[in-house]
This record gives sequence, C-alpha cells and structure tokens, in this order.
Amino acid sequence: MKTENKILEMSFDFSLRVIELYKLLVERKEYVLSKQLLRSGTSIGANVEEAMAAQSRKDFISKMSIASKEARETRYWLRLLEKGKLVDIDYSFCLASSEHIINILTKIVKTSQEKEPQ
Repeated sequence: MKTENKILEMSFDFSLRVIELYKLLVERKEYVLSKQLLRSGTSIGANVEEAMAAQSRKDFISKMSIASKEARETRYWLRLLEKGKLVDIDYSFCLASSEHIINILTKIVKTSQEKEPQ
C-alpha cells in the first residue's frame, strides 16, 4: 500500500476517533477544548483527501503541509486536556496516533519537497 493511501486511511480513522472523543468530552461538559479538538482533528483527513486530488506537486505539498499543521494543533489540544486534567478520560490512544500521523505527514512533505524542481 502506498504511503499516501495509508495516511488517507489513518487520518480518516483518526477523525472517527476524535469524533468519539469529542462526544465523551461534551458529555462531561468540556465544550471549549473539545470543539477545537474536533475542528483540527477532522481537518487532518480533509486536507489529506484534498491532497489526493491535487492539481500539481506544489498543490499536493501545500495540502499535506496543512494536514501536518492540523495534526500538530490536534496534538496541542490533546496535551492541554491531558496536562490540565480537565476530564477523566483515557485518550492516550489519540495522542499516540497523532504522533504517528505527524511523523508520516512530515516524511511525505519532506520527500515531496525534495522531488520538487527548484
């Protein structure tokens, strides 16, 4: 399986997990960070999906870079939830997944940039 397809599947699955976590957070009356998490966490997959239909390598790199930034933002919100001890939910799986997605997206962007003609 190509890396791009793998990241497409991973980011989609991650979005589903973020939606489930969002629901749990709202049940526990955490509205502010949960909304931020929902937006950035689902945006990763949306940008990867857009990258699959890129009109050029430059467009592909741009969309994947945005996905990478969204993944980093998602990690930030997850870490705030963790360190702030705002709710008693185990979401370590989301933190680990976000790290894995960030690593893959970073590799995709760097590899694509290296292939880009100067």
